[in-house]
Amino acid sequence: MAQQKLYAGAKLRETRTRLGLTQRAFAEKLGVSLPYLNQMENNNRPVSTGVVLALAQEFGFDVTELSSGDAERMVTDMREALVDPVFADGAPPLADLRLAASNAPALARAFLELHRAYRQTTERLASMDEALDRENNPARPSAWEEVRDFFHYCDNYIDPVDRAAENFARPHGEHRDVVKAAIDTLERSGINLRASGDSLRRFDPDSGTLTISARASGATRSFQILHQLALVTHGKLLDATLDLARFQSEQARQIARIGLANYFAGAALLPYTEFLATAQEVRHDLELLADRFGASIEQVAHRLSTLQRTGAKGIPFYFVRVDQAGTITKRHSATRLQFARYGGACPLWNVHQAFERPGHFLRQLAETPDGVRYLSIARDVSKPGGAFHAPVRRYAIGLGCEVTHASEMVYADDLDVTKPAAFEPIGISCRICERRDCHQRSIPPLERRLTIDPNNRGTLPYRID
Repeated sequence: MAQQKLYAGAKLRETRTRLGLTQRAFAEKLGVSLPYLNQMENNNRPVSTGVVLALAQEFGFDVTELSSGDAERMVTDMREALVDPVFADGAPPLADLRLAASNAPALARAFLELHRAYRQTTERLASMDEALDRENNPARPSAWEEVRDFFHYCDNYIDPVDRAAENFARPHGEHRDVVKAAIDTLERSGINLRASGDSLRRFDPDSGTLTISARASGATRSFQILHQLALVTHGKLLDATLDLARFQSEQARQIARIGLANYFAGAALLPYTEFLATAQEVRHDLELLADRFGASIEQVAHRLSTLQRTGAKGIPFYFVRVDQAGTITKRHSATRLQFARYGGACPLWNVHQAFERPGHFLRQLAETPDGVRYLSIARDVSKPGGAFHAPVRRYAIGLGCEVTHASEMVYADDLDVTKPAAFEPIGISCRICERRDCHQRSIPPLERRLTIDPNNRGTLPYRID
């Protein structure tokens, strides 16, 4: 397979601007001519191998950032948006979308914001009752969507919060000591901890009482204690991060604040440097990592997908959580595979089968329509309520990486990753998946002509040309 050329003009311009260099000075340090640099910054030429090496040698630049997932995320999002019937003439060619995402990312984001506003306005008009419960500005994205996109385009890695959590955890050693230190810190702040069978976590600022559910698992209790620690002792850091995000509503800001406190809790429970080293040591065995750090399988899987610190990156993983209806409730990808913004995940992913075999890890070798191959693992993570009449929340998680990293994964043992027939064809969303012969397809794909023959019915009621 031919190596894909690297176009990263926007990232080059961003790097040069951050360094405060003119194009001429930047070109000299990279060892290229001024016209050549100009062509690369405008995506008229791909970034050469010499420039990649110069970036690393001259500026200590993490060259993996040149191929970061931002452009692919935007391409996926634009393809989904362009399926909307409002675009009656069909979508532009994929090459044009990639050019827009890499060369004019601000314009691409503006298009996505415009379509989101249109979609939301349409939904409100279709349901006036729902509209009455929402904010008065129809052009404003929902608070939940805004926060989701904030973490999505930060690569799910928030450096200041991650380092603050690691600095708190580092002096205390094992996870039990980290949690004990958190409790001691809260007590010194005038907060007393007690157990109860009610809410998962409840804090009463008037009495200074933090109540944690006694029915929750040990990993969940630890996480909630560290979450409260973040709110109490690192509030200024969280607020400074939120200020930079510039959310459009106070509701979005408050949701994101909870998300950042959750991030701190996960990063303190699973400190970056130690967790990365241990993950590499045990070849990313989720059960061993969960036992070593006193965390849950879901916490470990999610943390693996956030290991994107510049200069110390882990394996690029995707992480997804789905409910029994197939709805994606958590999603993140540091890989080339990006999830659908709307609707569920591809039904051919093994994550849906995890509900059928609770307590087991399912493995899958999969190939997306662009020819990229992945090793995927899935497991159910049902959450019992702790009492007979309490509801059980049922979820399944999926974690995967490109098959080039398979040797670093214990889950690849005894799988033949060199055999093309071993890889199951999967997609992202039926609306943007171009496979013609998928037996699970629910709707026709984008950019394909259909032939309808009333006298001939195959797996689908149409033929994809």
